This record gives sequence, structure tokens and C-alpha cells, in this order.
Amino acid sequence: MDLQIKPIKTEKEYETALKEIERLFHAEPGTSDADRLEVIGALVEAYEDKHYPIPLPDPIEAIYYFMEARGLNRADLEQYIGSRARVSEILNRKRPLTLSMIQRLHEGLGIPAEVLVQPYELEVSHSKPSHRQRMPVAA
Repeated sequence: MDLQIKPIKTEKEYETALKEIERLFHAEPGTSDADRLEVIGALVEAYEDKHYPIPLPDPIEAIYYFMEARGLNRADLEQYIGSRARVSEILNRKRPLTLSMIQRLHEGLGIPAEVLVQPYELEVSHSKPSHRQRMPVAA
């Protein structure tokens, strides 16, 4: 099969390109087949980026991932986030990351800033209403 080298615009063309990549997968470096594989691979990547984008991870999940991957604990985050209590509030989604925290996490741990700046859900506080809120309103 000789796939025409052109931008991939349809799902059918995408499937055909994937089959061509499979056929050329073990091409010897420096051959025309290896060059063809590289070009088709770039076309497939461009199509996938446009049609199958991978969403960025949740900022807090990304922090946990970096902690696990590097063997860090919560105390290790204090230099980037603040006090022990503040680290807890951030990781438990009680408080949002600030711009300065994002900058320090990015610079210090290499967590992509575009991941950290995304909005994310915070836990809703289920604290008891204050005394004033519990008092019945006089008629």
C-alpha cells in the first residue's frame, strides 16, 4: 500500500496512516522507508493533537504525582507552599494555590505552570453555622 503523503483530514485517512506506520515500524534507519515513517508519524501526531487532545491533569493530582515520583512528603512542600497547615489546606483542597505558590512549585519542582494555573474544585466547607446563623429570626 502506498499512502499519499498529505495532511490527514478524516478518520479513514488516520486509520490508513496508522496501518502504514505499523507496516513501516521496523524500517532501517537512513532508508526511504524510515524517512516515510517519520513523516507519517508527524502527520498522525498533528491529527491526534487536533482531534484527540489530552487534557491537562488536575493541579492537586499533579502535585501528588510529583511528590510520589520524587519520594517527597508534605514537609518537603513547605518551602514552596508555606506552613505545614497551608500545605494541608492546599492538598486537601480547602484553599486554592496562589500565584506565588504556583511559581515556586514550577521553579522548584518543575511542575508545568500550565497545569498548576488551571481552575480546580475546592472542598466545600461543612462547618457548623455561627451562633448568629442558628438563632431564629424574630417575627
